[in-house]
Amino acid sequence: MSDHSHPHNGRDLHGKYGVPKGDVEDLLEDPEGAERVRDNIKTAGAIADTGPHAAEPARHITELITENRDDVGRVTGRTKK
Repeated sequence: MSDHSHPHNGRDLHGKYGVPKGDVEDLLEDPEGAERVRDNIKTAGAIADTGPHAAEPARHITELITENRDDVGRVTGRTKK
């Protein structure tokens, strides 16, 4: 088995699994917040948003998918108005 000098995808620099958790809106309001977010994304690949409004983008994307499905159905004739 060979030793790897770089962390596996999904691990931080210490070799531990996990993604930093925090309220992204609060992090970005901090003067050093943008830099901290950038560093977390470089090392861990993401930040788990745990804030009170974390699910809003997912809800919006779900609405867009539903609207698009309805529009495509009307244009292709699969569904009626």
